[in-house]
Amino acid sequence: MNDAFVYDAIRTPFGRFGGALAATRPDDLAALVVRAVVERAPGLAGDGAGEHVDEVVFGNANGAGEDNRNVARMATLLAGLPTTIPGTTVNRLCGSSLDAAMIASRQIATGEADVVVVGGVESMTRAPWVLPKTEKPYPAGDLALASTTLGWRLVNPAMPPEWTVSLGEATEQLRERFDISRERQDDFAARSHRLADEAWSSGFYDELVVSVPGVDLARDESIRPDTTPERLAGLRTSFRAEGGTVTAGNASPLNDGASAVLLGSAAAADELGLAPVARIAGRGASALDPQFFGYAPVEAANQALSRAGITWGDVATVELNEAFAAQSLACIDAWDIDPEIVNRHGGAIAIGHPLGASGGRILGTLARSLQRSGDRWGVACICIGVGQGLAVVLENVTA
Repeated sequence: MNDAFVYDAIRTPFGRFGGALAATRPDDLAALVVRAVVERAPGLAGDGAGEHVDEVVFGNANGAGEDNRNVARMATLLAGLPTTIPGTTVNRLCGSSLDAAMIASRQIATGEADVVVVGGVESMTRAPWVLPKTEKPYPAGDLALASTTLGWRLVNPAMPPEWTVSLGEATEQLRERFDISRERQDDFAARSHRLADEAWSSGFYDELVVSVPGVDLARDESIRPDTTPERLAGLRTSFRAEGGTVTAGNASPLNDGASAVLLGSAAAADELGLAPVARIAGRGASALDPQFFGYAPVEAANQALSRAGITWGDVATVELNEAFAAQSLACIDAWDIDPEIVNRHGGAIAIGHPLGASGGRILGTLARSLQRSGDRWGVACICIGVGQGLAVVLENVTA
């Protein structure tokens, strides 16, 4: 079995819902990062750019609109890569692009591929409304449009109602189970904004982010540097009028953006003209009751660590996608780790969570964070709606 390595990672700045990237199609965002990560590899750039890429595997949680079902193939063509490069799109909702990396790493491990471009994209702004088809034409009654931006839609009546609550209500139930206070959630959210702002100001993201042509967006649009726990405490709750704790301030926003990660075997270093950054050492996937989706990364990460042959005591850095502060804190408490090793450069509450792109973002951030710090082991993990979680362990190979 071959080892799979992260060679490079890149993403767009993440735009707010209806913000700077609202006019940019998701397939164009995807094409941008695919082209950019290929051109940054000296062995792939120039005439016939990307001809040594074996496949493009991309994550996307929607697919109902301009994503055009198989956005991986669309992005490959729009990026101007050779038409001989196949592309497949993965949909595991919020975990789609981390799943894409896991799938590609297995292809490399079995020798089916040497170089794979992975990543993901989402335009939550441009996600369409859908109208269900009727059994007979011209119904007499009204029909309602369903938004494809986020969450359940056109729910099968056979689903138990406790499974199909909103993501916010599910998080309220999770924080009740683990007694996560509003104060802790707001403190965690304020930290996310502070660290994201500091990371951008220090230049950490300069090599990880590529600008979108024609768009005036220099950094992630949802970051609020002046956010404080006191300001967050003044926000009203979003999902429960009485007794709620989850607000727009301690949850990730709706966003637009794309990410890409260049994976390859050890032998691919010569043809890429790059040195590997990190080895994919372990993978994990888990599932539980849908309404407790936010807790699913706990077992996924534990699996990935076991498969890597290490324990939490070896881990120096964690990139945990912050869907909500409450679920992030529940996971951190379960792992019994130092919260300060988690999301040192900000998290999704500040940076944003364009569903299909977030897994690629946390994987790329983790690889570069390990490279910069010199630490050996890190974990990227993400919760997924309908009760799933994914995790990847990386080993720094640059130290």
